[in-house]
Amino acid sequence: MEPNFTSTEIMTNSSVGIKHAIFVSCIIFWACGNQATCRTLHTSSLAFVIEKHENWMSQYGRYYINDIEKSKRLMIFKENMEFIDNFNNNGENKTYELGLNQFADLTQEEFIALHTGLDNSIQNSFSSNKTTILPNENIPKKIDWRQRGAVTDVKAQGGCGSCWIFATVAAIEGIVKIKTGNLISLSEQEVLDCSTQGCDGGNAQLVYQDIIQRHGITGENDYPYKESKGTCHQATPLAQISGFTNVLPNNEKQLQLAVAKQPVSAAITADPNFRFYKKGIFKGPCEVANNHMVTIVGYGTMEDGTNYWLVKNSWGSGWGAGGYMVLERDIAQPEGLCGIAMDASYPNI
Repeated sequence: MEPNFTSTEIMTNSSVGIKHAIFVSCIIFWACGNQATCRTLHTSSLAFVIEKHENWMSQYGRYYINDIEKSKRLMIFKENMEFIDNFNNNGENKTYELGLNQFADLTQEEFIALHTGLDNSIQNSFSSNKTTILPNENIPKKIDWRQRGAVTDVKAQGGCGSCWIFATVAAIEGIVKIKTGNLISLSEQEVLDCSTQGCDGGNAQLVYQDIIQRHGITGENDYPYKESKGTCHQATPLAQISGFTNVLPNNEKQLQLAVAKQPVSAAITADPNFRFYKKGIFKGPCEVANNHMVTIVGYGTMEDGTNYWLVKNSWGSGWGAGGYMVLERDIAQPEGLCGIAMDASYPNI
């Protein structure tokens, strides 16, 4: 049963009680800017949300500059918690589950600004790319490049719009392993420092262009990630690429043929359900407004006949299923679920 939270109980222990009372007053003041929210903000449910938020803050090491900011974040946390609970508990035959994660105190707009980063408005002028129609040949019914040792550990872009770098570097790591036998964790920070875009967003083609022009990319151990753009340093390259190939857009079969050969970077839409994905086969709902990039590292078919993509993200191992998502494949729309088949590419070496 949720505990009651009365003003008398708040004030029992002098300074601790006073501080807590001020904090709760800030919450109520902030929430009551919206009268509908204020009417539903009962003290019992407030106490429960505060407890959940405090536990979440402890788990993720989150701190706020003052009680006003904390109360604001608490109400956003409450809204996100209700969104997750409503999805998980309403309706039947859910194929996936949502869960609270490190993004639970952010609005969707803040989340997109801080933790995605795809920007297709920036065009490259490089000539080493092409779109190839792959032959419709026999391919494995299932492939998981992790099992073949071609996928490094899940990484975290943090509060920097660098998904485009992480997704593309992961694809390069994969083809380097396939061609040379060496799995090397490559440096996203080198690309971040040496590109013109930095944390402001970009796309896969810009990463390929940068690495080709600088004649390679160095290792993560020699040039570790710092979550912000710094000064570009010269470093010894550990991997090189000769160009890249764009997958034929809006064709999941062509995308599957590409993934059968190597990991592929792909644009995708990170909507609220995607953001709070925890486990299971993600089937949407999902808009097509690509704002993020991921790496497709496999595909297969579930026992019930559902085809899927295996997607590696760059939000750390605490997101999703250890940093991965199982996304439905071969849907009716040619662009694929969340637009995953609209803009995909892979490196050549």
